[in-house]
Amino acid sequence: MMSKVNGRCGLFLGGGLAAWVANPYQLMAQVSDGAVGESAAPQGLLQIVFSGGLFGGAIIFVLLGLSVTAAYLVFEHFLTIRRSEVIPDNLEQQVGQALAKGDVQRAVTICKERPSFTSFVLLQGLAEADAGWPAIEKGLEDALADQAARLLRKIEYLSVIGNIAPMVGLLGTVTGMIFAFQQVAASQGAAGAGELAAGIYQALVTTVGGLIVAIPSLASFAILRNRVDQLVAEVAYMVQHVCRPLRRRAPGSASTPPPVRPATS
Repeated sequence: MMSKVNGRCGLFLGGGLAAWVANPYQLMAQVSDGAVGESAAPQGLLQIVFSGGLFGGAIIFVLLGLSVTAAYLVFEHFLTIRRSEVIPDNLEQQVGQALAKGDVQRAVTICKERPSFTSFVLLQGLAEADAGWPAIEKGLEDALADQAARLLRKIEYLSVIGNIAPMVGLLGTVTGMIFAFQQVAASQGAAGAGELAAGIYQALVTTVGGLIVAIPSLASFAILRNRVDQLVAEVAYMVQHVCRPLRRRAPGSASTPPPVRPATS
């Protein structure tokens, strides 16, 4: 349930930013100056952004792309990085029963029929069954480290997006302020409040957009990293427990299928 809620929240945030960018209605309040008698013309976000040039618009669309990507990654990771996917139900019992009976090949078959994080780790350990417990233990440890690193690399993209988005927003902030002061310079200091507000508004919009993308991305990354650490620790304990019957088995005594002899005519 928690994974579905978090995935929906990521999609909601991405869709919210998209709707914000595409909003055709007035997003900036009119600014009235009683002394001068000026009022800012109502403008939508796209008009304000592009009033600073294509560069300002490009920043908004980069943030939009990052938000959609982050929403997809959050949704996908919360669906795939969970206990039922990493540790299939009854896998521990089925493999443990096969090994308790000394049937290593049956345990291998079960793992191959139910591919998962845990199955891969068990297969690497069972592949060393004939070499004795030290080799089995090393195979389990190496496979566990490899699979844990793979999961961490998978969620690392959320951290990258969470760190890049505020920098992109800051870039938009700087360009917006440059645009505002450019208006002042072009009018020799006579620029009205409405003309300055467009550049300042662009600066604030890109900053907020970057934070909207970054905060959920970094929060999701932290949650997923803790989940990965917890699952890896659980798998490490489980595979050691499941393979415990092999510790009492002498090297080379694991059950192996008889060799296939060629048919004689």
